[in-house]
Amino acid sequence: MTRLLKEISASDPLSIAEQKLIIDTAIKENKERPGAVMLVLNEVQGKIGHVSPPMQVYIAHKLNVPLGQVHGVVTFYSFFKTKPRGKHTIKFCLGTACYVAGVPQLIEKAKQMLDIDLGETTPDGEITLEECRCVGACSQAPVVVVDEEVQGKLKPNKFPQVLKKVQKPS
Repeated sequence: MTRLLKEISASDPLSIAEQKLIIDTAIKENKERPGAVMLVLNEVQGKIGHVSPPMQVYIAHKLNVPLGQVHGVVTFYSFFKTKPRGKHTIKFCLGTACYVAGVPQLIEKAKQMLDIDLGETTPDGEITLEECRCVGACSQAPVVVVDEEVQGKLKPNKFPQVLKKVQKPS
């Protein structure tokens, strides 16, 4: 474990005093409670925004549980992210109606315009592209959720307007 924690990047929350304090506080407050792993991970995800692999190792060690238990929770629940997300998220609905109505073409347009893939964040940290399951707006297919706003009946040629709303001016 010590070897794994020595390879932490300077941008990892474990290397940033204020964020490490958040992690340590979550562990201290929940260590003895039933479901401590889930409680700690939820708090860390909520306050920091992700649970990196080094953070998982650290949490497992501090809670005295196998790393596989922590990693299993992080990878099972889609709420947990292992990398920082952008300031804005663009989620593409992969429900049947959206898929048939053309969401794959929207995804390709976004990847082309931002030069990133699904699950990645632009180098400036502004935008993360994600997929999601049915958002319950099938009559508006294809649907994209920008931050928390559902945008429906979207066509690839209209996607630049969606991006313009969330991109920083150049």
